[in-house]
Amino acid sequence: MDEGKPTEENPMLDVPRGSSGSAQEPDERRSPVRQKGDDIRRVGIVFSGGPAPAANAVIAAAAISLLDDGREVIGFFDGYTHLQEYHPITHRLQVERHYRILTDRDVLGIRNRRGILIGTARANPGRGIECEQDLQDPAKTGRLAAVYSALVDLEIDALISIGGDDTLKTANYLYLFQRRLPEGARRIRIVHLPKTIDNDYWGIDFTFGFFTSVDVMAKELLNLRADAQSSGSWFIVETMGRKAGWLSYGTAIAGEANLVVATEDVEDGLSGEEEVPDPDTGGTRTVRCLDPDLLVERIVDLMLQREQQVHKAYGIVVLAEGVAEMLPSSLLADVPRDPHGHISLGKLDLGRMVSEAVKTRYHERTGREKKVTSVQLGYESRCAPPHAFDVMLGSQLGIGAYRALVEEGLDGHMVSVSGQLDLHYVPFEELVDACTLRTRVRYITPGSDFHRLARFLETRAAATPHWKVDGSQR
Repeated sequence: MDEGKPTEENPMLDVPRGSSGSAQEPDERRSPVRQKGDDIRRVGIVFSGGPAPAANAVIAAAAISLLDDGREVIGFFDGYTHLQEYHPITHRLQVERHYRILTDRDVLGIRNRRGILIGTARANPGRGIECEQDLQDPAKTGRLAAVYSALVDLEIDALISIGGDDTLKTANYLYLFQRRLPEGARRIRIVHLPKTIDNDYWGIDFTFGFFTSVDVMAKELLNLRADAQSSGSWFIVETMGRKAGWLSYGTAIAGEANLVVATEDVEDGLSGEEEVPDPDTGGTRTVRCLDPDLLVERIVDLMLQREQQVHKAYGIVVLAEGVAEMLPSSLLADVPRDPHGHISLGKLDLGRMVSEAVKTRYHERTGREKKVTSVQLGYESRCAPPHAFDVMLGSQLGIGAYRALVEEGLDGHMVSVSGQLDLHYVPFEELVDACTLRTRVRYITPGSDFHRLARFLETRAAATPHWKVDGSQR
């Protein structure tokens, strides 16, 4: 058989070890004495999904830990884009075009640098996989097979995955995919590092980049608040936060907003019902959704309360972008989606939609005009200079990847921290639903101390008690 030629049975899995010819000679720092973790000689790093402050702190800490221990580190460019396009004949991965062999010079002194050393993308090798049975379907696992074969080709012993919940799903797919390989097939160990400015990860209290993003957006909010006060106007500010309200709540609390509404609040007097198709029965089923009219009425109520009771004809309302996904399906039919199937929330512009409706409803109720302006916040914060805490947290997670692989010998685990940055490791099966293979989301618990914190402070900002935690007025 010619070197690199695929077999008839599976064109992606018969890749000779090291056939790319890219492996370096062993680093002079390596010890000839057999040590713990010596099966991990070459480690790949992939960063996927949206940027987050302190990304380079994570990459640097992981790489330095491995390099100092005499191991090699490969940084893959642009997420899974090139890995999922790999083919042993037509699309071999090339050094400095598709990946870089990282050295001390690449990773020293970059913990506070903006951006992402190896870049990122939203490529989704697991697209089409919706249950564990799909992992047995060659058509649905073709991109995963390509990723696996690329890693084998480059002699990768372990992969450090850095990303959000979709990237965690991909890491779990790859982990489960390998468990179905023939006995004796090469296995690549996988550890995942949680990344999202949304801070909605199950299994960890705070994700790196969250505090930086809150700080950046809260300062923007304070600027808008001064503008609103000066001009007697209102701002409807839409922040990132697709599934949970951590980012919008943090921004509202630190930025002194008068009202914050996230996905967790839709059931709190803002929801309605609609009939949607049921693919299981072929009929329809009733689901809860956001009632836009109720949201608009709540905002106008707040505007009138501030005018009548505290004589303040201005204010700030913060909306989490994920609230848009709870709109009636008729309003979402023509909205484009990303490679993971998510609605492109930035193109929907929830804030503009709400601000226009609020202006109209305010005029209907008062006969007066009111300036209500929408602003989207989020992209400004994703590559901001990282907060010191995010640098520390990201660095610990990066070192945790080394310790998980080399010291603990783990596979299929997420690195987490708690308390005073104490490391611990969470198995994928505790983070991903075994039936749907969907990741668990950590929502703000209604009535929790953090939830009540926002309610108390927005009430104080309005200078009049209004909505209780349970949604009723007082």
